[in-house]
This record gives sequence, C-alpha cells and structure tokens, in this order.
Amino acid sequence: MTLARLVGRKSAGRPGGAVGRPMLWFAGASLLAVTALGFTATAILRRQARGEAIRDAKEITRLAGEGIAEPALSQRLLAGDRAALASFDHAMHTRVLKDPVVRIKLWTLDGRIVYSDERPLVGRRFALEPEVVSAVRRRVVEADVSDLTRPENRYERRFGKLLEVYLPIEAPGGRPLLFEDYVRFDAISASEQRLFSRFAPALGAALLLLWLVQLPLAWSLARRLRQRQREREALLQRAIDSSALERRRIAQHLHDGVVQELAGVSYALAAAGDRLERAGPRAPADVVRDAAAATRRAVRELRSLLIGIYPPSLQRSGLEAAVSDLLAPLSARGIAVETEIGDNLTLAPETEELIFRSAQEALRNVAKHADPSQVTVSVSRSNGSVVLAVHDDGRGFDPAARTADSQSLGLRLLEDLLEEHKGRLEIHSGAGRGTLVTVELAAR
Repeated sequence: MTLARLVGRKSAGRPGGAVGRPMLWFAGASLLAVTALGFTATAILRRQARGEAIRDAKEITRLAGEGIAEPALSQRLLAGDRAALASFDHAMHTRVLKDPVVRIKLWTLDGRIVYSDERPLVGRRFALEPEVVSAVRRRVVEADVSDLTRPENRYERRFGKLLEVYLPIEAPGGRPLLFEDYVRFDAISASEQRLFSRFAPALGAALLLLWLVQLPLAWSLARRLRQRQREREALLQRAIDSSALERRRIAQHLHDGVVQELAGVSYALAAAGDRLERAGPRAPADVVRDAAAATRRAVRELRSLLIGIYPPSLQRSGLEAAVSDLLAPLSARGIAVETEIGDNLTLAPETEELIFRSAQEALRNVAKHADPSQVTVSVSRSNGSVVLAVHDDGRGFDPAARTADSQSLGLRLLEDLLEEHKGRLEIHSGAGRGTLVTVELAAR
C-alpha cells in the first residue's frame, strides 16, 4: 500500500473525516456556552430587576414621606400631643399603611420615636445606626433588609423578612426627622419576578436565535474545511502517486537501459580478455579483465540503487526476497549474511513496506560504518506485533552520543516515520560489541 493510501485511511478514520460529527460537537459546545451565557444573563437580569423593585419601594417611600407625612407634621405632634398623634395616625392608616407597607416609624435624630403605628414604641429611644444618621444628613433615601434582632424591631418579627426604607423629612421650623417604613420583602420579590418575566422571554429568544444562527455558519465552515481537507489529500495522493510512478519509471529505465548495457559490456570485456590472453601478451588481457570486473561492480551498485529506489521483489516475491536483495551487496563483500523470516509470515502491505524501509536503513548503516564479519536479519511475530531485528558484529558505537551526521539523521528520520505509525525503534550497541537494531510495529 502506498503512503498516500495510508494517509487516506488515517484521515477517513479521524472525527474530522465527516461533517456530521464535528457539527454535533460544535452544537453541543455552543449550546453549553449559550446556556452558561443564559444563566449569567439571568443572574444579572434578576439583580437588575431586584434593584429596580427596591428603587420603586424607595420612590413610594419618598412620596409617602414628603407628600403625606411631612405636610401632616406639627409642633404638637413632636411634643407628644394625643390629638395630634391620633390625627397623624389616621392619615398614615388611610393613606400609607397599605400592603405591602406594614410598619411606619418617625424618628428624631437623637433616637426618639415620635410616631409609630405600634403605639408602645411611641416616645421610646433607641440608638440609631451611624449610616442612618449619615443618610439623613445627606438627605438621601436608603433601603436595607431589616435586622429583626434589634430591640426596636421586635414588633416586626411576626411579618418575616422586611425591607426598611428611610428618608429625611423636616418638621415645622426646619427640624430634621427620619421617616421610616417597612415593606414586605416578598412584595419586593414579586415585583422583581414581574420585571424579570417581562424580559426573560426576549432574553431566551435572543439566546436561542444566537445558537440557531451559529449552526448554519458552523455547518458551512465545516463543509468548507472538509472540502479543503479532501483537496489537500487529493493533492498529496497525486504527488505521492507521481513520485512512485517516477521512481518506477527511473528504475525501469535504468534496469532496461544502463544496467543491461553495462552487463553486456562486462561480458564482452571478459570475452575479449580471454581472447587476448590466448593470443599473446598478458598486459592487455589484465587491463580488459580489470575493466570487466569494474563494470560488474558498477552493475551491482546500480542494482542495489534500483532496489533502494523501487524494490520490485517486495511486491512480486515478498519480504524475504526483498531483504535478500538488500543483503546481496554485503554478501558480495565477503560478509556472512543470514535471514530468518517465517514462511507463513503474512503482513499488511503498509506494514511490510515499513519493515523493508527499516531494514534498508539499518543495513545501509551497517555497510557504511560497522565493518562487520556477520549480519543477521530476522522478522517475527510477538504478542500481536511484528518485530524486525538487524544484528551485526561490527565495531559498534554509543547510541547516546549520536550526532547530526548522516547515520544519526537517517535513524532519526526512521524513528519519526515509525512514531507516525505507532511503532518503536530501539538501538543496542557499544564500542567493539556490534549493534542490534529492533523495530516493533503492530501486526496488521
């Protein structure tokens, strides 16, 4: 199988190989993001609605204090006159003390309660909180959750959670007073809920529309990305197919042209040397024989080059024959070679090609650097994997001290290639102890 088909198989197995699965991921992720945005927006909207409800309560208190309570004030009320108190109490009950307002208090700044609809509180003194006094002096309306544990609030405990709102007003003569009313907090919550209900549908619709608008855009983007991926894969396939075709063409041209002609020249030179030797002086015969031997060496080197460019025996005769072709140049140099490849070893084409390329790189280093007397190549199965072992008894080297020379570069490129295919390369060597190169790949 070609490298292009390997790439195609890998891309087809990836999640990006189809538009549907990325779209599901995107739809789920964007839905989570929109949901999180919805929760955040809901919290902000609720806070704004509560703030708006409290502002409404402040405005109601301001209107009650400045529009109803302040005009009804008198010096007799401040002095505790019963008739004045009764008149003021009537005005408060008829015009202010209506749900959700459950309590009214009128304070002097020294903490005396001038009026309260809870009569036992009238005339009693309690310490005012500093922020309350400050609000009166700054003439601003303030609101806060009532602290029902304070002694002045013991009569309000039966109402549950309350919001107390207070504002400064003036008695006749310009004396500052504090007008305070207590509002049921559930009324504030109800107002908050009403305000929230007005905007929540629009918020939900906007978020849903935002999510829905993203889907066709994401679908279009995913399709375009997938199309670009298919185009890149097609270009890669074409480039690799062209490369394989060109290598095959070069190998065929060399084999049918230069190699055949050199082989013919070597035979002709050898025959000419024999005739010259029978005919007379040996010097011309020796020259011709040397030329024939050099030509045969060139032919062997060219054939080795052909095997490296395009190993026809790998597809035609299998892995053992291709490895034997790799070992032929070593054998021609007088090095003892041995192959151990099982007859029933059946591998997928891409695995077989990777094993061949690994053996080719290992034997190339043996030929250039090891100077061995014996080389063994074995291929076997082990625990669902196929293992290649190339062992030589040459001079060896220190694997940890490899530098950026041609030997190390080739091995690093081989490591990278094997890592891409989930394989593993190990090198065991030492000075004077030979080298063992093992490659392990998943058997397919």
